[in-house]
Amino acid sequence: MHIGYVSSDEEMRTNAALSAVAESAKREGLALAGTVQPVDPGGVHEKCNIVLGLLPDGERRNISLNLGPGATGCRLDAAALEEAVMVVHDRLPSAQGLIVNKFGKQEAIGRGLVAAIIEACDRGLPVLVGVSPQWREAFLAFANGKAIELPPEEAHLLDWLRAACPELPNQ
Repeated sequence: MHIGYVSSDEEMRTNAALSAVAESAKREGLALAGTVQPVDPGGVHEKCNIVLGLLPDGERRNISLNLGPGATGCRLDAAALEEAVMVVHDRLPSAQGLIVNKFGKQEAIGRGLVAAIIEACDRGLPVLVGVSPQWREAFLAFANGKAIELPPEEAHLLDWLRAACPELPNQ
């Protein structure tokens, strides 16, 4: 089982690293399933606007509820997240690896992309997970000592994926 995780105190660094790795892996022909949270240079980054890019094609899905002007909290649209999770599950059989943009509150309670992580591990696929510092303990408990911390640097993450990804049967 190969589980690597990336965690940074710098806002957007993990998202940027995972998105860049997904793009580079795609150019190299690595078949990945999963999610990234794209960071658009020069774009407006609204903390409560959660948009996922679904791998391998990058299809974007907004998984946040619009609470309207004046709202002070963020709201995850759990139904939209579950729809994205179903797409990830459907894509796992043809994947060489899984990227999960964030192990967060949903994953800490056993929801979200937890089942995809478990399925990928059962299939012998490497899993690369973004972990925010506030959910690190929950992630490490979930991984049960089997995850290794990786620096949030594209080149290092891509090297790790290249080494860990099995070849597809028809390659």
